Amino acid sequence: MKVIIPLAGKGTRLRPHTHVTPKPMLRVAGKPVMDYVLDDVRALGDVEQVVYITGHLKEKVEAHARTKYADMPAVFVEQQVQDGTAGAVNLARPYVDQPVLIVFVDTIFDADLSAVHTVDADGIIWVKEVEDYQRFGVVVADGAGNMTKIVEKPKTPISKRANIGLYYIRNWRLLFEGIDHVLAQPTNQGEYYLTDAFQYMIDKGAKIRVVDVAGWYDAGKLDTLIETNQAMLARGHARRPADVGTARIVDPVYIEDGVTLRDCTVGPNVSLGAGSVVERSELRDAVVGSKTTIRDSTLANSLVGDGVVLEGVRGEVTVGDHSEVRIG
Repeated sequence: MKVIIPLAGKGTRLRPHTHVTPKPMLRVAGKPVMDYVLDDVRALGDVEQVVYITGHLKEKVEAHARTKYADMPAVFVEQQVQDGTAGAVNLARPYVDQPVLIVFVDTIFDADLSAVHTVDADGIIWVKEVEDYQRFGVVVADGAGNMTKIVEKPKTPISKRANIGLYYIRNWRLLFEGIDHVLAQPTNQGEYYLTDAFQYMIDKGAKIRVVDVAGWYDAGKLDTLIETNQAMLARGHARRPADVGTARIVDPVYIEDGVTLRDCTVGPNVSLGAGSVVERSELRDAVVGSKTTIRDSTLANSLVGDGVVLEGVRGEVTVGDHSEVRIG
């Protein structure tokens, strides 16, 4: 099996952090978002090659993947023109000669990927039932559990099963035939969509099985990244140091080695990077990078980068790497 991982996006909704850090490498519960996905892929086994479709800050993505996942053979292809998900996957075509798993890595999911070994359909599309279905592309299935269509942001609840960006395609030849068809049509608001290639496959008689996931956690914008940090801490990724000094810890938290805590309250749902200092402050529902200093501050629902200095700050903030804010 081959694996295609598109991660060329600029992550504009997570600026200023994504000016210097690729969106898939932002951390929740002490771990880059892309690593949650790649750990699942590694555990699946039977992966002949991973094709990374890179773009924004591609050197950082490539260095991380080559170092952390050196055991999985990989190739890196740059998407120089951001023309949509179909255009991204099409760049992997020279490397695909067998069934393929396609994973978009700005979300974390609880999915049984082992289904790829037993499915008797032409593919799988994983979904999550949501209440705010109007925000998503939703998948409609027939009585046999096979996809019939995807409807983008429906006004009526034709389906509440959101497309989460995780697919397995056995009939890879028909997939690329569908992509050719999509690329030959006019763009949809400047983009070519992979889901239109799936629709082509279905119209040609392919069976794509719809499978529900147990959990789906978005990390593509500030508020959902904070919520996903909370979810990962609750799901067993918390880490509490043996010595917390004069700090009060409210679990769950993720605190790396070398963090200094003095006369502060940390938690719940806080991640602190290595070498950071927190003094006379209160933090909750926050992700804080490495080597950051926070003094005399009260923060909630905040994302703070590496090497930041905050003094006398109160409220909800998003502060990029190597910034300094002193109030009072």
